[in-house]
Amino acid sequence: MKKVNSSVLATTITTLCAINTTHSAVSAESINDALKGSTISGDFRLRYEDVEAGNNDSDGLTLRSKIAVETESFKRFSALIEIEDVRNILGIDDEGSLIPDPETTEMDQAYIKYTGSSYNATLGRQVINLDGQRYVGSVSWRQDKQTFDAFRLQLAPLKDLSINLAYVYQRNRIFAETADAKSKDYLINAAYSTPLGKIVGYGYLLDDKTTDIQSDTFGASISGAVGTHVKFSYIAEYAIQTIDTEDNNYDTDYMFLEGGLSIANITVKLGYEILGSDDGTASFTTPLATLHKFNGWNDIFLGGTANPTAMPNGLEDTYLSIDTVLTGVKLGAVYHEYSANKGSADYGEELGFVATKGFTNGVSLGLKHSNYSANTYSVDTNKTWLWAGYKF
Repeated sequence: MKKVNSSVLATTITTLCAINTTHSAVSAESINDALKGSTISGDFRLRYEDVEAGNNDSDGLTLRSKIAVETESFKRFSALIEIEDVRNILGIDDEGSLIPDPETTEMDQAYIKYTGSSYNATLGRQVINLDGQRYVGSVSWRQDKQTFDAFRLQLAPLKDLSINLAYVYQRNRIFAETADAKSKDYLINAAYSTPLGKIVGYGYLLDDKTTDIQSDTFGASISGAVGTHVKFSYIAEYAIQTIDTEDNNYDTDYMFLEGGLSIANITVKLGYEILGSDDGTASFTTPLATLHKFNGWNDIFLGGTANPTAMPNGLEDTYLSIDTVLTGVKLGAVYHEYSANKGSADYGEELGFVATKGFTNGVSLGLKHSNYSANTYSVDTNKTWLWAGYKF
């Protein structure tokens, strides 16, 4: 299902462009009207990435193109199809394993959705982002984002209560169809808003049929903010995890604490995250996460948070970030210090900077750089990204 050749892509885009781009808020009276009232959207991103990792140096210039069409609702049913294409540009494609943006043309999303009075039910290939994407996310930073073949229920039985339930039967990873994996994953997430903040409880029961690794994760978090002119924010989270492989069983845990202070347009955050170790044999894993958002932009620890034995001593990450807006440009900087959870190894440190600018016509620009200085883990790594995007 996933791979689509270029001629099919061209035909599909031509067909979609012929669809009426206006969208009525009233439900269509027939399937034909629902198709005629469909909306079309596009998302294009041209990005240059340069990586220096030890003695290895790679760069790549890629264009990601996404075209999506969503039908109007008919008897509460609607459908969405999204096609994604990633191409190397100007022959700058010295990517290899350092830049995981392979050329591909694929059906990125294709689902049917039923919208009830207090719930939504979605069946098919879709994006699933839960909470801050620490456990389940779309990895939209990469050119080929992560999606899931799944059945999902989104419930709102009470005013302040929301429940997400999903059964995932295939993971469609960021490396095109070569890394897709059959699975039997159950995702349970419930959030309740209180005067103290949002309380979330979750259970993620994952079964990767390709690697034969199973994990059960249960946890809870609370997050909130107080103040107006001066705002204080906080997050506290804890989880336990059991991991079963063909040869061994492991027990690990997770902890996350973050405090933030916002004054005017400046926000400072201090955070501490532990991916626990089972006595130096395996670490806490989050294989479905948007990992680029966590533990540094250089993705040094990405493999360790996807494979339990790749980083057996676990990880402790202490970070400080600052964000602001200057003349319409969003600016950010973050500093990380990394160490092992089991033992006293100092892994290294990382410093990153980012600047982004969005325009009202759908154009966006961005520049990001991150430097990792290795001590006892991996190698010194520098990464730079420069991109331009357009959405309609």
